[in-house]
Amino acid sequence: MTTGKELQLTFPTGSLEAYTSAVTNIPVLSAEEERELAIRYHRDSDLDAARQLIMSHLRFVIHIARGYNGYGLAQADLIQEGNVGLMKAVKRFDPSVGVRLISFAVHWIKAEIHEYILRNWRIVKVATTKAQRKLFFNLRNSKKRLGWFNREEVNTVAETLGVSPETVVEMESRMSGQDVAFDLRDDDEDNVTAPASYLRDDAAEPSSLLEAADSEAFMLEKLQGAMEGLDERSRDILASRWLSEEKQTLHELADKYGVSAERIRQLEKNAMNKLKGSLGELRA
Repeated sequence: MTTGKELQLTFPTGSLEAYTSAVTNIPVLSAEEERELAIRYHRDSDLDAARQLIMSHLRFVIHIARGYNGYGLAQADLIQEGNVGLMKAVKRFDPSVGVRLISFAVHWIKAEIHEYILRNWRIVKVATTKAQRKLFFNLRNSKKRLGWFNREEVNTVAETLGVSPETVVEMESRMSGQDVAFDLRDDDEDNVTAPASYLRDDAAEPSSLLEAADSEAFMLEKLQGAMEGLDERSRDILASRWLSEEKQTLHELADKYGVSAERIRQLEKNAMNKLKGSLGELRA
């Protein structure tokens, strides 16, 4: 299915109330009308049929989007993302299956809204793993009271949602936190609470930079000294495998020295162990 210039949807402009009013005045399709339009779209690529399918279901997107008011995001944005999900559903809808479009589209509408919320709810992402994403949209509904979960509640939620108790605790902590501007100052310069006013940046300290440079130079010198303690073939293998810009494979080195790749691997391992031993003695 196409969008943009190829598929023009006539959306009312102005306030959200005007949009909602206009959408609710669009007639709801009967099952037979819906099926005929879906067949026209999939069989003939009829974009007008796709437009009618989408327009007649916009009211359902509004209804679904209202269920996500508690995340502090603009309702119009949630509806817009839900409309994208509806368009994707129309593209994938198979009228021969025998279900109504809205039953199929709910998943796609919610999926787009979920993605939008996860991208925009906080500056720092609060849900990255599959388990965390699952918890994000279920944790609020699982709370029986204000405040933090007790251990019994944590275990109950974890068992119900199929995640670990540790994941529940971590997600509750993330969702309870607030974004803080890094360098936002109050009008009163004596009352500075932004992290930029009290977090140290030790990386830029001249003494730290000098210490890091000296440490790097020292370790490089010791590495060169340890390399000189190896035989020529071992030095060449390590240099070719780890220090060269165009690193060679075990098989390439095996051809070079007329031995097996396994023998090269053994020589590399032995050389590495000698290096580690030499560097360990130098640190001691």
